[in-house]
Amino acid sequence: MGANKKLNHEDVQQYVTEDLVAKIDAEKAEIKKLEFHHAVSTLDNPLSIRAKRRNVARLITELNRRKNEK
Repeated sequence: MGANKKLNHEDVQQYVTEDLVAKIDAEKAEIKKLEFHHAVSTLDNPLSIRAKRRNVARLITELNRRKNEK
């Protein structure tokens, strides 16, 4: 997946709950890495941090929706 690829609602719904949690953790780690590199030197595309944050928000929203359904 590209750095700025937006996750669609259909894409997020296809994940199993365990995969969803793993994907959230991986994306958060990637955000921290990007923020560190951005503080040290410039990134080719600094907007990739924003795109990753929004993807994490989409994933967390889906996880919360599943928790509230039970």
